[in-house]
Amino acid sequence: MPKKSDVPERIIRAAVALFSRQGYHGTSTRDIARLADVSEVTVYRYFEHKEDIFWSALASCFTTIKPRLSLLNPSPGLDSPEIILPRVLSLLIDAATFSPDMVRMIAVAFVEVRGRAEEACREHLGPLFTAITRYLETNIERGKIRNLNPAIMTAGIALTVFAQPELSTFIEGCRLSKLDSRQAVEAYTAFWLGALVPVAQERSSSATSEEALSA
Repeated sequence: MPKKSDVPERIIRAAVALFSRQGYHGTSTRDIARLADVSEVTVYRYFEHKEDIFWSALASCFTTIKPRLSLLNPSPGLDSPEIILPRVLSLLIDAATFSPDMVRMIAVAFVEVRGRAEEACREHLGPLFTAITRYLETNIERGKIRNLNPAIMTAGIALTVFAQPELSTFIEGCRLSKLDSRQAVEAYTAFWLGALVPVAQERSSSATSEEALSA
């Protein structure tokens, strides 16, 4: 028998495994109890409703992201896109690689459970996407990143990691889905730096224009 202090965690782990594989409606509290090695009565001692179990399980999926948000706060001299973008992509790739259930749980939340799905995702993903967007906005103002919509750029960067590996399987000759984490960070970083960072000629031209205006 599991220790009493371990029971809620075991229930949540079991719920994540089952909800992410079988969906919300395909998973019963009896299934969760069986996988957690507790009785169904015990499950209801900790969670009043099945939906409460789901939201707790979804929240647990975001635990790998929150501690690393500080990595997106640029330090003096270390705020260039060449440094920050790999950090952003590495964080997202790690989340997708080591917490694959998170993406599936988000999909289940929006497709099957709804209700608090948007609120829950905003609570847990909002700080990450806000940090990325603000960083992009700041560097657009500094001329280090092209003047494009930062919210769309943020969504594009996230989708690159979460959706692209699966979609790439339909593209003949595309091998990105087979890259390991390090290779993926390198490939995505090269793409996004090429897409977002002005080339040296553009920077030089911009600098010349600013000097002419200030003269």
